[in-house]
Amino acid sequence: MRCFVFPGQGSQFVGMGREVYENYPEARKIFKRADEVLGFELTKLIFEGPEEELTKTLNAQPALLTVSYAIYSLLNTRPDCAAGHSLGEWTAFVAAGTLSFEDGVYLVRKRGEFMNEAAPPGFGGMLAVLGGDPEEIEKIVSEIDGVEIANYNNPGQIVLSGKMEALKKAEERINAKRKIYLKVSAPFHSGFMKEVEEKLWKEMERKNFADPEFPVYVNAWARPVTTASEAMKALRVQISSPVLWTQSVKRMVEDGVNEFVEVGPGKVLTGLIKRIASGVTLRNIDGQGEINL
Repeated sequence: MRCFVFPGQGSQFVGMGREVYENYPEARKIFKRADEVLGFELTKLIFEGPEEELTKTLNAQPALLTVSYAIYSLLNTRPDCAAGHSLGEWTAFVAAGTLSFEDGVYLVRKRGEFMNEAAPPGFGGMLAVLGGDPEEIEKIVSEIDGVEIANYNNPGQIVLSGKMEALKKAEERINAKRKIYLKVSAPFHSGFMKEVEEKLWKEMERKNFADPEFPVYVNAWARPVTTASEAMKALRVQISSPVLWTQSVKRMVEDGVNEFVEVGPGKVLTGLIKRIASGVTLRNIDGQGEINL
């Protein structure tokens, strides 16, 4: 079984997708549709930057969806299932036909805007813990108010999210090889994002969602969903729920997935999966070079 996986925020870079844009008319149409839906030149921002603007949550999210979906649209095959890391889950559902590209790029722009507004500057952040013991980290987090586990990226990489003072307490207590504060503006994938859920849900209810054409394994539950109603709920709750990427990959392998193809900029997910699953085939299609699958 083959699974397509789509990258999330952090994989963006200035110039991503330029090769597919210049060489494939079908891809150019997708970039143009994104510009028209959003009412500004997202394409120009993707290709020319500046990097600090592209990196902003409200720009990075529609940019990544656009580039990843443009690459996906050029492939001559469809997967047995799909998944995406955080923002990438939206791309997975667009690829599966659950919502149109236009609705997807509009909604992730709103998602980014709402996430950007969710907390005042300096209120909270995210801390990546590399090489720590997952059980010890979970125990420490459970004893500190204001901090939660946001991402289970692989067995050796867990990300915490919460108020800055709570994160600092956790940092002091956790024993790990490295602890790195991420360059984000708010405590994403935590209970502090509940307000974002409510705002985005109102926007989602105005759009049409369909049953996915193939199962999509979702971050919040680490299992596949196959109906429109489940897809909507999954996309809603993922904003304040931890990204169960390790658990999702393990479940996919248990269900028979033996090939993972990362579709989109960078190779972040390929690297994470390599640390989670052994004996699987890993590929990456980032739009650099020939599109062939």
